[in-house]
Amino acid sequence: MRTTLDLPDETFRKLKAEAALRGLKLKELVTQLIERGLAEGPLPPVADRPRRSFPIPIAREADGTVTPALSNAQLQAILEEEDLARYHSDQNDHGVLHPPQPDQ
Repeated sequence: MRTTLDLPDETFRKLKAEAALRGLKLKELVTQLIERGLAEGPLPPVADRPRRSFPIPIAREADGTVTPALSNAQLQAILEEEDLARYHSDQNDHGVLHPPQPDQ
């Protein structure tokens, strides 16, 4: 089976050097290491592993003001509004007249 792995450069260099020292092809060494890891049994459940925490990114405008956090529903409403405005703009550019929209 052919597959692609994305490895850090340093890990790849170590694997390549280790394969050369053992007189193996890279794929042979990788296969051996994977099989050894699988033979050790499953990893502990995710809940038992230590978690790394990452700060929530904060979006800031060019002037430094913080963009408010929006819910998915609020974001969807904004996107729909923009799509509708773009649609109406495109239609007006092509000479299509639209009935007036009721205020919401």
